[in-house]
Amino acid sequence: MKYTVITGASSGIGYEAALAFAGRGKNMILAARRTDELDKLKAKVAEINPDLDVAIRTVDLSIAANVHEFYESLQPYAIETWINNAGFGNFASVGEQHLPKIEQMLHLNIEALTILSSLYVRDYADVDGTQIINISSGGGYTIVADAVTYCATKFYVSAFTEGLAQELKGKNAAMQAKVLAPAATETEFAKHSFNVDEFEYEGRVPKFHTAEQMAGFLLELYDSESVVGIVDGLTYDFELREPIFPYAARAASKPKNQPEN
Repeated sequence: MKYTVITGASSGIGYEAALAFAGRGKNMILAARRTDELDKLKAKVAEINPDLDVAIRTVDLSIAANVHEFYESLQPYAIETWINNAGFGNFASVGEQHLPKIEQMLHLNIEALTILSSLYVRDYADVDGTQIINISSGGGYTIVADAVTYCATKFYVSAFTEGLAQELKGKNAAMQAKVLAPAATETEFAKHSFNVDEFEYEGRVPKFHTAEQMAGFLLELYDSESVVGIVDGLTYDFELREPIFPYAARAASKPKNQPEN
């Protein structure tokens, strides 16, 4: 049995991605902080396909020790797809940021994603059919006013994942690495970013996608050979693209004592 791992699965894109992969008949490991929401999602997946095996993990991935423990707990499973979706944003000028929240955001958006990606690549890079998909943002390619630090975390995600894709390709590895970059999406993102109890997208955000639509885009990326799936910030069209950032490959160095031709 093979499994798809989705972090941040209790709501938003992660939740809808789980339903989308359930429609594809994929067994899943769903991780998030809220056990009750994960239980509801597991029941929803069972309605779609009762034959699927769904494991849930309640974990706060903003704590480094939890990240390693979470990955180690998955050793009994064969994982064909890993989706790093867990993350959150923040809207405030740099000088007015609430630093405890920023520290947690850095730990989750950058540190946890890097650790989990590295461990998965270490163990599965040469396994046929494997994919890692990291969720970035349109803010991972464009700096947004009053969201500079959040965008910087997503620039990291975009650059890291594009670089990983190039690295795997250069090594002729079996695994594919891909990055999804949504624009405004109707999720709990804005509520957490603005530190409010409720946020209505309709009437306040000129254009946005639903989380279900974004999960559909995620499947398009999953099915493709492209590295980047990005929403155009002006038209809100979804595009599949090759890596956007420049990549400087290292020239192969000759082993010591190798004679010149």
